[in-house]
Amino acid sequence: MVMAEIVREEPEGVLEDASSFDTEQLGFMCGIEVHQQLATGKLHSRQPCDLFDVTIETVPDEWPRYSRKLRLASGEGGVVDIAARFEKRRNRSFVYIQSPNAGLIELDDSPPLPHDSDALNIALTVSALLDSKPVTAIQTMRKTVVDGSNTSGFQRTSLISTDGVLKTDMGDVGIDVLCLEEDSARKLETVSTSSGEQVIYNLDRLGVPLIEIATSPDIISPEHAQITAKALGRTLRDTRSVRRGLGSIRQDLNVSVACGDRVEIKGCQDLGWIPKIVRLEMVRQVHMYRLANTLRQELNLPLLPTDRRLDDASMEAEVSRAVEQHLPTELSDVTSVFSNCESRMVREGLDSEYKMIALKLPGFAGRFGTKTLDSEGSQLPRLGRELAGAAKLAGVRGVFHSDELPAYGIEQSFVDGVRTQLELSEQDGFVLCLAPEWQANLALESVVQRARLSYHRIPQEVRNVVVKKGAPEDGTTSPMRPLPGGARMYPETDVPPVLVHDEHWATILGNLPMSQEERMTRLKETELSEDQCKQLLSRELDDVFFQSHPTPTKAWASLLLVHESVASTVLSTVLTVRENGGITREGIESTIEHFAQVKEISAAEVEAYAEENGLVPADVGDLESIVESIVLERLDFVKERGMGAMGPLMGIVMGACPGVDGKEVSTVLRTVIQRHSA
Repeated sequence: MVMAEIVREEPEGVLEDASSFDTEQLGFMCGIEVHQQLATGKLHSRQPCDLFDVTIETVPDEWPRYSRKLRLASGEGGVVDIAARFEKRRNRSFVYIQSPNAGLIELDDSPPLPHDSDALNIALTVSALLDSKPVTAIQTMRKTVVDGSNTSGFQRTSLISTDGVLKTDMGDVGIDVLCLEEDSARKLETVSTSSGEQVIYNLDRLGVPLIEIATSPDIISPEHAQITAKALGRTLRDTRSVRRGLGSIRQDLNVSVACGDRVEIKGCQDLGWIPKIVRLEMVRQVHMYRLANTLRQELNLPLLPTDRRLDDASMEAEVSRAVEQHLPTELSDVTSVFSNCESRMVREGLDSEYKMIALKLPGFAGRFGTKTLDSEGSQLPRLGRELAGAAKLAGVRGVFHSDELPAYGIEQSFVDGVRTQLELSEQDGFVLCLAPEWQANLALESVVQRARLSYHRIPQEVRNVVVKKGAPEDGTTSPMRPLPGGARMYPETDVPPVLVHDEHWATILGNLPMSQEERMTRLKETELSEDQCKQLLSRELDDVFFQSHPTPTKAWASLLLVHESVASTVLSTVLTVRENGGITREGIESTIEHFAQVKEISAAEVEAYAEENGLVPADVGDLESIVESIVLERLDFVKERGMGAMGPLMGIVMGACPGVDGKEVSTVLRTVIQRHSA
């Protein structure tokens, strides 16, 4: 397309109602990245992938701890990645807790091993399911990561396949790449110190294999994004070789509109939130575009075009220079203004010898905004929240800005004192940060950089869904770091390339797993109920149902569903003994409970346990005569109650025939009562 042909109207819609925006009119684009843990050993160390349910308070004392600091390194092209450069400014140190499944490789004290073969085959299988084309040679790369989540300062990742397709009900979605990579360490706690943050990681998750799937920007709506995520999840689960449970799969969303730019949103754990998260990001980008042009008008600067493809780099450079002159980094110590402030937050900070540092922002009065909710209860986008998010990246709890004050116990007299010391006009705004001086300065330097960016199109960056109490707060996001570039990648010299031979690929294609539809069809051909079929399929027990017991019956399905934590071999043996008459129906539960902790048992062991505990069915050869005599003794009662006598008489017969099967008693008793009550 020739640039001159690009014509796009101003974005239509009101911020208070995200559904009022039309995706096509906005030039909406969206893709998804899915990261799925595999149920194998670790990718490059052969350690088990056990995850330990520990918090910083419950970590065993005997687990070793190691302190590290990471430093910057340039990529293969000699360029330092922008995300890495940003992380370095945060001056953080790291403590690594060595869990039992973390060894020298996890500590970066030993070279990595070649790829786990099972993980590699699973990645190739998923490639085949997505019709993605495998590369001829798998070259492991190092991806620079300096947030401390990798002890080495990089993540190992390998391109497996490209150019696939995922079919959905709303249209095909291209699969750009499928990679196999290591998961990162798990963060347990962040501690503030006088010199910078200290982050504590558990190494149990480091090195767990991940499949990363990145789609093309073919998603046409927020709802389609959710459908695509679900379809990718189903495809991965079809392999029956992926981990299940919270945190085992993570979705990242890449979202843009024409008047904004690409933003990667992390933390989309709950698929039900995806449409709302996408819509709110669209609204945020429109708001920041509109704000940028409002701010430009006030400085008589040329307006942003409605489409980023029409941006003029030289003009934006001129705007940047003008904005930098308008918003210099002028930081002032205003601690003395707050010496008598009774705000608990301020008092505690000053008692800790924190400094109250102020940043003057000329012309920003009324531009920060205050907390306002949209029609669905989500916070509307506002510049003040963006500035606070930038400040928090320096490790501070937040900032105060002039549009929201007086508040938080800070009275008008202190606001006036700040304005007087900074010599502000009515049109000027300010931002305050209460923290150790070095940290407050770093936070406000980030704020002024973000404030300058508000005159431009939104920056390409990584954002996090705001989570409170373990769930998304309202679908809004906060800045996390700049969007990384290609400079973060360079070859891993310790892992040899893996050739994908035609024979290997043919074997993968010849052994593809069944689809969900094929599995359900197989289940429906049995005597199972619809609910049992769905339950077995959703819990991925259908293969066990068919392969671990000779007779695929309702009773077998019930045992699997009720006793999911017990080894299927144990369940099958107990059921086989029951089917052969070696144990009573009532004795099944207690027998399973007795053997629940073992992996294998023999029929003889089950029979011996039943014998010792009186669970062997009684000899019921004379059952009918016993039932007959009990009924005749109570004939008047039977004639009066008819079949209503079943319940009371069942207990009497069972007491007279200990160990007899209840179902058999019921059958015989029913026949005798019917005969005498007619």
